Amino acid sequence: METIQEAAKDIRKMIYKMAHFAGNGHLGGAYSATDIISVLYFDNVMRYDAQNPDWDGRDYFILSKGHACYALYAALARAGFFPEEELWHIETPGSKFGGHPKIREIPGVEASTGALGHGLSFAIGISYANKADGKSNHTYVVLGDGECQEGSVWEAALSAPALKLDNLTAIVDYNKLQGMGNLEDIVGMHPFGEKWGTFGWKVVEVDGHNYEEIRKALLVREKDKPVLVIAHTIKGKGVSFMENSAIWHSRMPNEKELPILMQELGLEEKDLV
Repeated sequence: METIQEAAKDIRKMIYKMAHFAGNGHLGGAYSATDIISVLYFDNVMRYDAQNPDWDGRDYFILSKGHACYALYAALARAGFFPEEELWHIETPGSKFGGHPKIREIPGVEASTGALGHGLSFAIGISYANKADGKSNHTYVVLGDGECQEGSVWEAALSAPALKLDNLTAIVDYNKLQGMGNLEDIVGMHPFGEKWGTFGWKVVEVDGHNYEEIRKALLVREKDKPVLVIAHTIKGKGVSFMENSAIWHSRMPNEKELPILMQELGLEEKDLV
């Protein structure tokens, strides 16, 4: 039986393959979120049916930091929502796979995201509707930490506890870097967890690359309270020269860097042709 470690390793390979064929991609943020997304889909956390994406009993996943969509696409393909081969035409004319995910075009995508600050509100709407209908579906949403500088995130953060959405789990990919530099140098949010807790969320902090910690946190439930998981991650996790470097928000490796990436991810030349 395949392990969660093997699933995450495979997703990291697929992320770079997509970027290679597209000629671009937000690799740093996709790699920091890879382990979170891997646990959601491949460690018995979310309920889904890849052959019936609109199954009424499914749990919902929204990637609010839509620029990290290569990680989501890889997970969906690996889960069987569509053939993996479709991804190698990403961001080309006629492909449904763009630089941000789109609902109704890609099986398994529950919301069009990429304009940052909106995914949590989408998730709240879904959670509130399901709760009003007496359904047991759970909603998960991954936000970027830089995204949390958006005012719309904090409006949503106030709303979810007021609506007693205990069927909602938000996960912050807390790699402490954003497109232009260090998070705290741009708009400081410390103490981050205390702010959410004061708003009425159940807050859990984990190592965002420790599969056991992630899974345990994603299964936390508290009556009448939404859960916020602060996942302490490393931007570019899995590729040594990308780790903890803001320049890898959106950049491709050069000729010297590429062999290192391929060796560390376990890619071969045949994978990129």
